[in-house]
Amino acid sequence: MVRKRKVIIAILLIFGTIITSILGSKSILVSGNLDKKPIFRVNTEKKEVALTFDVNWAENEYIYDILDVLNKYNVKATFFVMGKWVNYPEGNKEKLMKINEMGHEIGNHSYVHPSFSKIDESRMLEELTKTDDIIYEAIGVKPTLFRFPSGDYNDKALQFVLDKGYKCIQWDCDSVDWKQSGEKVEYERIMKKATSGSIMLFHNNAKYTPSNLDKIISKLKEDGYEFVTVGQLTECDEYYIDENGEQHKK
Repeated sequence: MVRKRKVIIAILLIFGTIITSILGSKSILVSGNLDKKPIFRVNTEKKEVALTFDVNWAENEYIYDILDVLNKYNVKATFFVMGKWVNYPEGNKEKLMKINEMGHEIGNHSYVHPSFSKIDESRMLEELTKTDDIIYEAIGVKPTLFRFPSGDYNDKALQFVLDKGYKCIQWDCDSVDWKQSGEKVEYERIMKKATSGSIMLFHNNAKYTPSNLDKIISKLKEDGYEFVTVGQLTECDEYYIDENGEQHKK
């Protein structure tokens, strides 16, 4: 009877070990997957937010107006630059140099804005490398941040870009300013969602953005918020990204 009890206990212990091992493996797998996401926002107790601008096209843009507003409030932002924009003949290299000289952060936004979920790895590499080279030649900076064109990605594209050493950045507050649907509408889209750790999205060629920036920065500063670059907001030695794309410190 004692021997039978020992056998049962041994079986239960072995079974328990197997179950623990399986669950542990699943836990590790889930944790790994959580890190394989772009960052949409940051979990932080500090009242910090980041302004970001996708610099895509040269026609009817407002780069200097945007820079004037940022300078007025001594705010630094992050500009995700499309390589072809720099190469346009409208003096865009000088604009990029001005953005850099004013202390703003520069990110890679591809060369011609393709959907990364629809192109192969060789094309992805070309888009990343060509833009990096253009930016480096102009200002001596190699971007470490990347934003997918139109925010479009799949697991393959995300893994490829991460493997190249970039931190992939999305957003949680979208002005949708490219639609130019109205100054008040775009202002309210941002203000309704803005909170600690938010990453805000604007564009260089949206006519209501400069005036809205003035109001948004003024109001959020009045409410105690500080504006930082994406690099500063996401800077952390150890972190994980949850299923909603929120970065957490470990």
